[in-house]
Amino acid sequence: MLAKAAIARARAWPEAVDEALAATRLDAPADLVLLFASAYYARYYDELVARVYAASGARWLAGCSGQGVIGPQREVEREPALALLQLALPGATVHAVHLTQRTLEEQGVVRLGGLSLEEVNAWLLFADPFRLDVERLIRELEAAYPGVTLIGGLASGRLDERRTYVFLNDRVYPEGAVAVGLGGHLRVHTVVSQGAEPIGQPWTITGAHENILETVGGRPAYQVLVETIQSLPLELQQRAARNLLVGLAMDEYKESFGRGDYLIRNLLGADRQSGALAIGAFPRVGQTLQFQMRDARAADEDLQALLAQARAELGDQRPLAAVLCSCNGRGENLFGPIDHDARGVAAVFGNVPLAGFFCNGEIGPVGGKTFLHGFTASIALLVPRD
Repeated sequence: MLAKAAIARARAWPEAVDEALAATRLDAPADLVLLFASAYYARYYDELVARVYAASGARWLAGCSGQGVIGPQREVEREPALALLQLALPGATVHAVHLTQRTLEEQGVVRLGGLSLEEVNAWLLFADPFRLDVERLIRELEAAYPGVTLIGGLASGRLDERRTYVFLNDRVYPEGAVAVGLGGHLRVHTVVSQGAEPIGQPWTITGAHENILETVGGRPAYQVLVETIQSLPLELQQRAARNLLVGLAMDEYKESFGRGDYLIRNLLGADRQSGALAIGAFPRVGQTLQFQMRDARAADEDLQALLAQARAELGDQRPLAAVLCSCNGRGENLFGPIDHDARGVAAVFGNVPLAGFFCNGEIGPVGGKTFLHGFTASIALLVPRD
């Protein structure tokens, strides 16, 4: 198997395409090309995508628009750029399909693209966030393909427009999703970094309804939150108070909980009188909860820890390539220095061919179940399989 990736920054789209194609040309026919193009090129997408598909000679092309794009050790935001990843995948099964909200409502996703459960090890998903019920798509894919990895991101574009695009072969679609099924001698190992750091200790939820967290450990949730913050060192109190979140454990059978074990959701509000907290999820009585904080330092530590864990889990196996779907709220907005997430992958896995984009939402598994996230880096490590 072969893979090459590049990022091109020419203001004129034909120059960017030629540069990216030249840098990613393989010594074998491409089975799959992943293309992520800056919204700066939006008016030329039809020509741009068709040219990449034809010139690459790939069986399949998939991708989407982005407010910014990501390549090997590089991230370019709010400027003209495109990222390209070419893959030759002998022995792998590759199939891609475009679906819309109407498809989802009328047909569902049973045997999506005609692929059976046995033919798919993973789905890469690139979806429009404005005209598609992405959470429904995730639920239906999990039901139709139980145990199959789902990972990807929601397309983005100009910050002043609610319009994005997804690409399939030589076509550009202003709605829906493109799903790429991967099987055979290729699997996907996921890293989902939600950018949060646990604070305090884990608690058991003892009272909740809908999205209201009433009591934890038999005590008012707000009281426990205040005591958790007050128990921290002063410097950590100041960091946490500005960036509080809630982590819900996804596997109650674990003996201990740490990074990657929690679904991170926003803390929406507090009622001091009743002691209840409103959160961006539906907690369950008996579920384990731990309060979290998110800032640049916590997000950096979380990404480093989860990438190191992935490296250990893969052992002697090396990823063929990587796809990085990073939230619009990360990048320069969060870290200041550019290229943070892309360089983080390279620091652990070397100069692995990588392409991706900045998303309006990220898709990835936590605790064996797939969710739609925010402020997350969802990374698909493409690994050859015996």
